[in-house]
Amino acid sequence: MHLPAGEAGDAGKAGGAGATEREPPGAYRPGELRIAVRRAGPVRIVSVGGELDHDSADGLRTALSVPPEGGPEGGPDRILVDLAELSFCDSTGLNVLLRARQDAELAGVRLEIAGPRPIVVRLFAVTGADSVLRIHPSLDLALSADGGRAAAPDPGDPGDSSGSGGSGPTAGEGP
Repeated sequence: MHLPAGEAGDAGKAGGAGATEREPPGAYRPGELRIAVRRAGPVRIVSVGGELDHDSADGLRTALSVPPEGGPEGGPDRILVDLAELSFCDSTGLNVLLRARQDAELAGVRLEIAGPRPIVVRLFAVTGADSVLRIHPSLDLALSADGGRAAAPDPGDPGDSSGSGGSGPTAGEGP
């Protein structure tokens, strides 16, 4: 399923109202946000590409919302946000991710980040979000982490040798 990135501001980006060339349907425009949502068993995978900012945040907010338990597919146990193709994220985008993590936690769902690029990793580090978000180096490693268990690690668990409360790469994932 593909979701719109948001209506506000799309016309003014990359050849908006005054553009003379027509782009083929589905063509990527610089500044655009692309979101794809799929399920892998009890895991909802939300793949995000392009630029996440004030004008495009609504689509991601919708994709990350946790449905009620009685939804047609049932609610997910985990939400993995694949940021491998995200080239830009501003404070609004960061706020959407942090709020979605909080909302998911309240619903008993674990929200995790997979494959962020160095520029996004830096944003997480500078803002301290990396101490709250569980971040995996890649989607494949995120999917294999914890053997698919749905329970989030306890920050006070002595078995969590990272000392970071579950953020950062999980055991065996590398730096």
